[in-house]
Amino acid sequence: MKIKNLLFPAFLVLLTATLTLTSGCQLITGTNTTTSTAHGSTPIISLTHTQITTVSGIAQPLPSIADVVAMVKPSVVAINVKATVTVTDFFGRALQQEQDGAGSGWIISSDGLIVTNNHVVDGATSIMITFDDGSSLPVDLKTVRTDSLTDLAVMKVDATGLPAVKIGDSSKLREGDWVVAIGNSLGEGIRVTQGVVSRKNVSMQDENGNTLEGLIETDATINPGNSGGPLLNLAGQVIGITNAKRVQTGVEGVGYAISSNEASPIIQDLINVGYIVRPFLGVSTETIENNSYARWYGLSVNSGARVINVGAGSPADKAGIKVNDVIVKFNGEDIADSQGLVTSINHAKVGQTVEMVYWHGSTKQTINITLAETPKPLQ
Repeated sequence: MKIKNLLFPAFLVLLTATLTLTSGCQLITGTNTTTSTAHGSTPIISLTHTQITTVSGIAQPLPSIADVVAMVKPSVVAINVKATVTVTDFFGRALQQEQDGAGSGWIISSDGLIVTNNHVVDGATSIMITFDDGSSLPVDLKTVRTDSLTDLAVMKVDATGLPAVKIGDSSKLREGDWVVAIGNSLGEGIRVTQGVVSRKNVSMQDENGNTLEGLIETDATINPGNSGGPLLNLAGQVIGITNAKRVQTGVEGVGYAISSNEASPIIQDLINVGYIVRPFLGVSTETIENNSYARWYGLSVNSGARVINVGAGSPADKAGIKVNDVIVKFNGEDIADSQGLVTSINHAKVGQTVEMVYWHGSTKQTINITLAETPKPLQ
């Protein structure tokens, strides 16, 4: 997302903006999990995959990319956001600052539902959608539903008859297939780039240590502002959601998109449920970085996930887990760090009883613990 500092004068150029993201699912503003519509009902849509038809026999010429653009561009929107962020000044003081940001999105249903990335709208105090014809509509922040773990979000504008795109089956992609990216590149308006699929099923960690899986790597140019826009196959179907945060500075020809097959069930749950139901243990942890870290906290081991918070009434709380305990094994998987624990929990199921090994002081303990489901966001 392209960020412009609006409020601070030149003498505060040393400020470092640090957007605060949390694990799990949260709403941007307010905690209303019912999507508003013009008639007060909750829209429910089916994200069934549209299969890409392959032609047997003699290879057919590639369709013009201009035809793909003409078909899909009316469904791509520019997103302009005002957001409150936390900044740290030269003296280490935390300050609140309002900033402008830009991103992209695409219309998934004709009644105004729009898909984008979570980081595009995170912390938003206002969101404005600009359509291909130049018209604009505000987003009711109560309709914004997000999932920070997968960096996805849905929201709604009060409109009907909008041109919705079709979702394709990303599993049909091959390395070398042509793809088209459309988005609000650099916040300067909707632009088009093209490239090929470089790799499939890529996994990488975000700045919070969360692992994004099933990413599509492409050499199509993806700039700040492209985040949340569609990556399309040559049938004009969305097979990925571009993510500019995954683009490495100084590296050319390497961009990433969340594949449609990974994104579709998340989007469906955000629309119909309002949040993502996942297995829930109820602890926050830190990775034991080294021997010095272990000595500082008086730990008996120098690797694992150190518990720093236990949710009241959570499965971990009921099982007697305490702050400073170190989890080293979960459901048969060795735990070397906090992300390993998150991954292992997400690989389990709600209601499943798993074996967990942890250190309490100098004592190694093994318990069976039954996972709950993630708590519903507060109303």
